[in-house]
Amino acid sequence: MPLELVTIPCLSDNYAYLLHDAESGATAVVDVPEAGPVLAALEARGWRLTDIWITHHHADHVDGVAELRAATGARVVGAAADAHRLPPLDLALPEEGRLTLAGVVVETFPVPGHTVGHIAFSLPSERLVFTGDSLMAAGCGRLFEGTAAQMWASLSRLAALEPETLICSGHEYTASNIRFARSLEPDNAALMLRAERVDGARREGRPTVPVTLAEELATNPFLRARLPGMKAAIGLAYATDAEAFAEIRARKDRF
Repeated sequence: MPLELVTIPCLSDNYAYLLHDAESGATAVVDVPEAGPVLAALEARGWRLTDIWITHHHADHVDGVAELRAATGARVVGAAADAHRLPPLDLALPEEGRLTLAGVVVETFPVPGHTVGHIAFSLPSERLVFTGDSLMAAGCGRLFEGTAAQMWASLSRLAALEPETLICSGHEYTASNIRFARSLEPDNAALMLRAERVDGARREGRPTVPVTLAEELATNPFLRARLPGMKAAIGLAYATDAEAFAEIRARKDRF
């Protein structure tokens, strides 16, 4: 039986995610912007939290960790390299980490760019990856600490996952990201269809995440920086992939 995934809206535009194994009762949460919505989701389902996984140190991803840990006794997991600015960790992961949830292998790896200590949690057997503020729905995180080259390498690693993989990212930014994407590729049919679906979901108050990697590859301008058509569209036909990405990121910052 696959793990059950629950998307939990938090704050004004953040998401936390619950992963639950029905047989063992093991339950993990990925990022905790605030404790209340997570505790409510657990109580509504009768689940006991066993793990708290942290993608990066920003307050809107960790501010609820202390309260949630105190209420549940869950193990807190994060990157050893960022331990000095994360909540206290019970498991500090090496650069290329590995843990399990109810026997399901969870691979962790660095995805710097938004922050230098950012990590992703990938469950290959479940076709799930939790990307925080690295790869986002139709976008990517701002480069607050890392470089464009680092972020491009991070996105390239994520883009190499199975196309059916669900990308579980940390914010409801999809509609604004798509508006920017359409400014670069106004004739992208897949992007136009996605815009319609996203508009409908938001009118109904539904999250637009998670989404498959295949859809991101077809519509996310940051993943498409490597394509000749995208390079031509931004006037950098002969640029490297990383240079094209840097230009797209700079344009989004001004958009």
